Amino acid sequence: MRTLIALAVIAVAFPAVAKPWQGVEPGVTKKDEVVKKFGEPSRTVAQEGKETIAYLGKEAIKGTSQAQFKVDASGLVERIDVFPGPVIDKETIETSYGPACPSGPVPATPCYQRKLTDDFRTYFLYPKLGLAIFFNEDGKTVQSLTFTTQKAAK
Repeated sequence: MRTLIALAVIAVAFPAVAKPWQGVEPGVTKKDEVVKKFGEPSRTVAQEGKETIAYLGKEAIKGTSQAQFKVDASGLVERIDVFPGPVIDKETIETSYGPACPSGPVPATPCYQRKLTDDFRTYFLYPKLGLAIFFNEDGKTVQSLTFTTQKAAK
């Protein structure tokens, strides 16, 4: 829920380009391709004309405790929520995706803007990547990663 609220608050128009995860790219990959790649999901939930397919438990994708793919009415993946299995820290995120954005104009290379959710949890928004990284209450370890289009991430 916190992820949904945070992304809804930051939605603005941008080109539909997103950082892929495991070969699945929001705004490009179809649901059928996800199922072909990862097998039948553990759970499928339909809501308001959209569908969420989830891989958890024994069907969890390697390296995750859970992965959810939000699919629009046309069958296109519009968002991926990944809950990592291993502990990932802030330093690993900065090394993998980029440092904090400097003051002033945003550089051409990916960088994050530090944000807070409605319940005052920290997350990093990488607008150029269509990526939001939500941290646990300790503010140091990753709770989840959300891959979406730049349009939705901004």
